[in-house]
Amino acid sequence: MAAATTLSQSPKREAFGSRNVFILSAIGSAVGLGNIWRFPYVAYEGGGGAFLIPYLCALLTAGIPLLFFDYAIGHRFRGSAPLAFRRMHRAAEPLGWWQVLISVVIALYYAVIIAWAAMYTWFSAQLSWGAGNEEAFFGAEFLQSEDVAEVGVSTTFVPQVGIPLAVVWVVVIVIMALGVKRGIGAANTILMPLLTLMFAALVVQSLFLPGAIDGLNAFFTPNWEALADPAVWASAYGHIFFSLSVAFGIMVTYASYLKRKTDLTGSGLVVAFANSGFEILAGIGVFAALGFMAQAQGVEVSGVAASGIGLAFVAFPTIVSQAAGGTIIGVLFFGALTFAGVTSLISVIEVIVAALQDKLGWRRVRTTLTVSIPLAIVSIALFSTTTALIVLDTTDAFVNAFGIMAVALVAVVVVAWVLHQLPRLQDHLNSRSSFRVGLLWRLLVAALAPIVLGYLFVTGLIEKISEPYGGYPVWFVGVFGWGMVIALVVFAVLLSVVPWSKRSHAKDDPDYDAFLADERYEPNPETAAMHLGAQAKGAGA
Repeated sequence: MAAATTLSQSPKREAFGSRNVFILSAIGSAVGLGNIWRFPYVAYEGGGGAFLIPYLCALLTAGIPLLFFDYAIGHRFRGSAPLAFRRMHRAAEPLGWWQVLISVVIALYYAVIIAWAAMYTWFSAQLSWGAGNEEAFFGAEFLQSEDVAEVGVSTTFVPQVGIPLAVVWVVVIVIMALGVKRGIGAANTILMPLLTLMFAALVVQSLFLPGAIDGLNAFFTPNWEALADPAVWASAYGHIFFSLSVAFGIMVTYASYLKRKTDLTGSGLVVAFANSGFEILAGIGVFAALGFMAQAQGVEVSGVAASGIGLAFVAFPTIVSQAAGGTIIGVLFFGALTFAGVTSLISVIEVIVAALQDKLGWRRVRTTLTVSIPLAIVSIALFSTTTALIVLDTTDAFVNAFGIMAVALVAVVVVAWVLHQLPRLQDHLNSRSSFRVGLLWRLLVAALAPIVLGYLFVTGLIEKISEPYGGYPVWFVGVFGWGMVIALVVFAVLLSVVPWSKRSHAKDDPDYDAFLADERYEPNPETAAMHLGAQAKGAGA
């Protein structure tokens, strides 16, 4: 009886309320800070309007196929990233934990960017930085940044960063504790329409600024010569991998919350094209505003075009200061950044929460608090200090280049070439989807994706080995760059050898048992034996 009681205490797997909520949540994860502050500049540097050709090719030949790949794994094996890969094959479990640990690192610094955006929403309403002082305000006054080469990693607390960062974590923890349906699903159902409306209003406002047409010309005028540059194509593929949230474990986890008969490929197409539509909309809004900025300063658009943090927290405040109705532009822009950041952050943390919930068999609230409170403490300790910006810059650069790229490459090679799982995943997609996949999909995942990912990984490796990243001290890059990358792999292996709890979903999951009972699939013999053994033990007791 004791064994049966233990198994019955395993919490039932949560699920999204509907396919539409899943689609909104998946779009919320994909539409993040990178869509707003990275894509416009990447497109501009990659040939303007001509960049849309490699971008579309990357979307169709890599982004969408890998999105289907993640959906199939999560939905077929009904688990978080570690559990799904374990059910596929016991030796593949470290791949899942590698993705989980990447999400841990991303969550730590992603939260502080949301806090900055939230504060700048307030600053925009008052033009707190003062005209002509935007760059100094961000670095010296707001972040109080110091040089890592001189002071090392600072412990000096910056209240105007630390307090909003703590608030961000409280909000996110509440959303996560409410669960998949009442928390994540409900938050995305509210925030995604608001984000869309706010950004659409920002674009309309920007289009009426003087000089907007110059910005749009710079953004869309095609430079056909750029198409002959392999770096432009690599840039398109690299952006698509990050943009669609593939290889983070996010889409694997989200797909595991779908009902058994959900249209997977149809949902994936909606998510992929909605994400790309938002990116093009962002490019229009951002470059219309940059065109105004260039005209106001009497320079070419190329002189003000920027990406990332420089665009968000220096260039846009300058636009806000100079434009008529700039306050509205600032509130819309930074409000949109905040909402986009929150929807992405909850998806990143869900990867971690779902993994531990599956492994330990704990209830939702307990797992959320166990995960989120330590993350919040470390995040506040590292990124509420005067050296936060350079720690963030280094960690982000290495986790992206050698974390996400590497795990995506290894996962595709292992699943396609070592475990030979693509035919099974193809059958699963086709048995419940409106858009069928075939040999072409398998070739794109098994052949093209490894080639592109391998190229991006090797070129990034060569670039970072050639000289210390950002000119930072060797010890600093060793700790927050290379050290972080190596630690992710080591801890992924260690976590995979930790025994699974008797209450975990790996031992007792009626939803997955239903898949095993389906005659169209041949389960992993090891997984099936584990399930049959657990059930027999419970019945015998």
